[in-house]
Amino acid sequence: DCAILIIAAGTGEFEAGISKDGQTREHALLAYTLGVKNLIVAINKMDTTKWSEARYQEIIKETSSFIKKVGYNPKAVAFVPISGFNGDNMLTPSTNCPWYKGWEREIKSGKLSGKTLL
Repeated sequence: DCAILIIAAGTGEFEAGISKDGQTREHALLAYTLGVKNLIVAINKMDTTKWSEARYQEIIKETSSFIKKVGYNPKAVAFVPISGFNGDNMLTPSTNCPWYKGWEREIKSGKLSGKTLL
């Protein structure tokens, strides 16, 4: 099983989602409680941040901290910057984030890697 946790990158939206009673935090906990062991974090609305690498890294840092408390290993989680509205990094790699090199995770049977959400 795998869950995709979609997080809004917009200023204020991300902060509201990961606040003490935020839905992002609640959804991560719910997925883990239901036994979902594999997690992908899609950082959405990156177009609203002008594809800021600094904002992307800030969100990864904060998200990694709280998903670790839930029970996930952040090193086993794929983080993907996306724009659902424009389709960036959904099915094909986007040219809007040249700093994003993709994700790679080690699993029992080898390595998995990718650049897009799906």
